[in-house]
Order: sequence, then structure tokens, then C-alpha cells
Amino acid sequence: MLWELFALFFKVGCMAFGGGYAVMSLIQRETSDRGWIDAESFREIGSLAGMAPGSIATNSATLIGYAQAGAAGAIAATVGIVLPSLLLVAVLTAFFVRLHDRFGVKAAFYGLRPVVVALIVYAGIHFGLGGLLSNPQPAWTMAGTLLICGGCLVALVKTKLHPLAVILLSAAAGIIWF
Repeated sequence: MLWELFALFFKVGCMAFGGGYAVMSLIQRETSDRGWIDAESFREIGSLAGMAPGSIATNSATLIGYAQAGAAGAIAATVGIVLPSLLLVAVLTAFFVRLHDRFGVKAAFYGLRPVVVALIVYAGIHFGLGGLLSNPQPAWTMAGTLLICGGCLVALVKTKLHPLAVILLSAAAGIIWF
């Protein structure tokens, strides 16, 4: 089981360009295909992992590893998901210091930006609507969520409110609304 956890999350770690949210749907598919986590449990793990400090993918791997094989499983899954990035950063740092001003390198990074945004948007839609499709919520719940989200966006973009204040205000709005 430990080797399976390590191998799965190593594979996910190799695909994790763009951050944790970009690979959440991959983690969900891989773990549900193996019968480790059902959709509802994955949403709970994703929520808990998102609230904890650090990458949501790393936190999810740790929680899934712990659920499957205890502390040793948590360590195997965490090492598996972090190791590819660690190795890649170590290798690329040596080359990037010498090559960062080249046109091809700059162009590649600019080209990857839309892909990362698309992966994050897809994960948000898949993660957000996945629960709605399997367990329809009342319209007021979705309306409240969209209203709070829109208010946060306005507060961040138009009023330049500090992100910590937006998080605290959205938490208060969620408590009041729900």
C-alpha cells in the first residue's frame, strides 16, 4: 500500500505544473478509480486541505495517505507528491540562472500561463459543480455562494481591500448567510 501511495502521488507530482488546484481533479479521479475515496469524502478532504496552510494538493495527498495507511501512508503520499517538484527545481535552477534571459525560455513561460489558468478554472468548475450535480442544493445556497464570491471579487479588484480582510468578511458573510 505504501508503494502504491508513493507511486500514485509521484505521478500526480509530475503533472502538478500550475499548483495544487490544477491537479485536484486528477487526484480525485485516480483515488476514486482505486476505490480509496468516494466523491463526498474527497470534497471533505479538499475542503480541509484548502483550509490548512500549504499546497492543497500536498495536503490532500497527506490526508488521503493517512486515511489509507496511517502515518506511514501520509509520509509516503507526501514524499511522492513533493519529490518531483523538488528534483525539478534543483535541476532547473542550475540551467535557469544561465538561460533566463533567452527569448525561448521567456516565450515558454508566457505560453504556459493560459494553460495554468485553464487548469485552475476547470478544477474549480469540476470541484464546485461536482457536488451540485450529485447532491442538488437549494437555489438560495448557490445564490449565496455566488453573491459572496462576487462581493469578494469586487472588494479585491475595485476597492483594493486587503486579501486578509476579504477572507474574514467572506467568512462572516458565510456564517450569516448559511
